[in-house]
Amino acid sequence: MSSTLRTSAELGNLATIRRFVLEAATSLEVGRVVIEDMIQAVDESATNVIVHGYEGQPGIIEVEVAREGDDLVVHIRDYAPLFDPTTHPSPDLTLPLERRRFGGLGIHLSRECTDAVIYRVTPDGANELTLLKKAF
Repeated sequence: MSSTLRTSAELGNLATIRRFVLEAATSLEVGRVVIEDMIQAVDESATNVIVHGYEGQPGIIEVEVAREGDDLVVHIRDYAPLFDPTTHPSPDLTLPLERRRFGGLGIHLSRECTDAVIYRVTPDGANELTLLKKAF
């Protein structure tokens, strides 16, 4: 069983996306800590799609929440230019703050909050990011 939200890719819709993930994951009887981690990962990923993918242009973002065995699974789909965040290098967190580039931690946070991040291009040419987290 899965639930899907399709909305315009606007920063003002991030609260709706977070609430959707919370409600959908709760209905799947997933633990609160797992849900909180997944909400953080989805929020960071959706923000990147909106800000960097669509770059302020109109677009659609689709979020699907499901439980597959012991995993909470979230698929995030968009039609922004193709971008594979799994190939993005991890930031060097050993550098002093003043030497680090501003921003750039969203992908890192998504990786840290989940057990797996998988990217693919769908048959209709969309980006699809799949976030997995053990539900227990």
